[in-house]
Amino acid sequence: MFPSADSEATILRRQHSTFPRKSVIVTRHQHEILLDETAFWVATRGRCFGPFDYQWSSDLRGMELTYQGRKFGEICGPEELFADLTEFRLPISVCRVAVITAATLAAGIVEGDCPEQRIASLLQSLQAFGYDRFRVREAS
Repeated sequence: MFPSADSEATILRRQHSTFPRKSVIVTRHQHEILLDETAFWVATRGRCFGPFDYQWSSDLRGMELTYQGRKFGEICGPEELFADLTEFRLPISVCRVAVITAATLAAGIVEGDCPEQRIASLLQSLQAFGYDRFRVREAS
């Protein structure tokens, strides 16, 4: 759980058995996407969901999308994305933000965009879909 916006930031350390690196999440914002290398978390309404992550497919033509180490979808090409987070029973806004984030970051990677360009594109995508209340930052 995250503290209210007026209290000090809280550090949550989680290590998921199927997620290889230790993750540190520091936030005090109500709506935030935290990027950490290939993984990201979606924080909203005092709760944090993640890690969402991706892996290149074996043929390097697509990406598999995961939530807490379990596959929930894949990106097969520029016009083809499959995602189903139903089994995780996440809030619909978290599902939408996660898919927007994964797809936008994947497109930026394929295009060879630098991290700053990918974040700028993500902010534009979030705004286009009505989720501009989310801020985006990289883990330190």
